[in-house]
Amino acid sequence: MNDVFAPPQDQSGLTPAEGVLAPLSALRVGDRGVIVDVGAEARAGDHGVGVEELQRRLLEFGFVEGAHVEVLHEGAIRRDPIAVKLDDMRVALRRRDALDVLVLLDRP
Repeated sequence: MNDVFAPPQDQSGLTPAEGVLAPLSALRVGDRGVIVDVGAEARAGDHGVGVEELQRRLLEFGFVEGAHVEVLHEGAIRRDPIAVKLDDMRVALRRRDALDVLVLLDRP
């Protein structure tokens, strides 16, 4: 699996001056931002569950538009899985599932 990702297609209408968009899977420890889109279309069938099921699970965990997210920890092998602070919760998920969460990064 390749950990290098192409820049996400910006479908939110945001311009680069308004912030940097990136999939949650591309973030590193300490990166934080706000979720702007959650979908399950990226590499459909590569998650072990159907597209609708993955999207339902992400939404039930709290990966919703407007939620604040921060990467807290990465696994030792290929940086997988990742642990994130999602508003007031802590959640672990695989990077391939995190690919479907688009984040507007906070920049100092």
